[in-house]
Amino acid sequence: MKSNICYLFILLTVIFTACKKDLGNYNYSPPTEPLVDGLDGSTVDAVVGDSLIVRPYVYLAGADPAKDLTFDWDIIVAEEARADHYTGYPLKMVYNLKPMLRSAKLTVTDNRNSLKYFYSFSIRGGTKFSIGAAVLSVDQGITKLSFIRPDSTVNSNLYYALHNEDLPTHPIQLFSKPLAYQAGTTEDYWVICQDPAKASVIIDGSTMLRKHYFNDQFFSPPSPLLTEAFEGSTGTPTGIINGKLYLSVTSTAPFAPDFGKFSSMQTGDYYLSRFYTRAGNFFFGFNTLANAFVSFDGGGNYMGSDYTVTGNAFNPKNIGAGDLLYMQAIPGITYAFFKGADGNVYEYTFSIDMADYSQRAIKPISKRIFKGAALLEKDTKWARSAVDLFYFTSADKIYAYNPVNEDLYPLSADFAGKKVTMIQLNKEGTKLTAGIEGSILTLDVSVGKNGVITNRVNGIPGSPVDIVIRK
Repeated sequence: MKSNICYLFILLTVIFTACKKDLGNYNYSPPTEPLVDGLDGSTVDAVVGDSLIVRPYVYLAGADPAKDLTFDWDIIVAEEARADHYTGYPLKMVYNLKPMLRSAKLTVTDNRNSLKYFYSFSIRGGTKFSIGAAVLSVDQGITKLSFIRPDSTVNSNLYYALHNEDLPTHPIQLFSKPLAYQAGTTEDYWVICQDPAKASVIIDGSTMLRKHYFNDQFFSPPSPLLTEAFEGSTGTPTGIINGKLYLSVTSTAPFAPDFGKFSSMQTGDYYLSRFYTRAGNFFFGFNTLANAFVSFDGGGNYMGSDYTVTGNAFNPKNIGAGDLLYMQAIPGITYAFFKGADGNVYEYTFSIDMADYSQRAIKPISKRIFKGAALLEKDTKWARSAVDLFYFTSADKIYAYNPVNEDLYPLSADFAGKKVTMIQLNKEGTKLTAGIEGSILTLDVSVGKNGVITNRVNGIPGSPVDIVIRK
């Protein structure tokens, strides 16, 4: 018994001594986290083909970053479901990814304790052609594509310089719209020409190199292939080809090679004018075979003149023989300028109600001789603002026309006798871009202004046909 008591006493003594020695062992100091300044949450700009160097300031107390830290960089290539991985400090590479905003991550590893620290940032990829303006022009019958840089220097006749060949003849449009699923990317250029011997061209907007010929935009290209007009306000292109409406295929996966291609035409007994509008759940245009305003449903099915007419100012289902000079249809009030068989130019005003497509209707409002008819030329160019102010060219002048009060007046810009061959109005309706031989000019048409020239870029080869401005 005494022996057991002695053993118990010794055991309690040992436990007490051990606990006493453990005093103070709970003063824990966590590892110091690296300081990475100027990176986390930031956006780094990169130019395709140029060196990208990311060198944030890195500090870790008591450590030599060169020896004690490891740096791993990951750049997300979402369109290919992968990431590009780089190791070392700083990140140094020749940037070779498609221009767009990309997610990236830096992982810093403390080699002394294997702890990892993560810093997210973004890379905004661009090209030397991401900002500026592409200009399509004709110089002595030769189609040329040039690029105006932000500092107003001009890469003249760039397509020929890159390919050592000329573009097709008879250019009519420079079309450029990004597909809806590729927001933030540098979109392609479609150089639309009516050359019977040579196909139109699609150019990579990042490099200005030819991507392919326009025939490749079809599963089975029609023959002949007369390209006339294209529109892409909703993100996927539609177009008038051989007088027929074509829609892009969007039923495949967004990054599939076939996404956005044209299949077959929308069938029907019609030949569309190049002035057509895609407005939400319907398409609206002018059938030159029947001299009638016609519509298509949201799926592109031809509905013809199958609509209700709620006025008698004119008959929209047959306005008579002639040529449609200009129309930009919008929900609400639409204006159409039409040269009749009698030689007069008429201004048609009507409203379009197709919010409920099953109850679609056109209300003719007025028909009158256009006040500016005597000023119009065979190749007059037009533009319309959101507040129904029209601009049109006549020789070396640009005129403004307000159909509400028939106010017609020339803008104050002086083009020194040179013919105006192109006009384009910005979305805000405050700036008008004009083209004359050798030059692109910007006119101020904001409230209280009358088209004073605010900027001029020279060095454009020939006469401008169209322009795409990237900001």
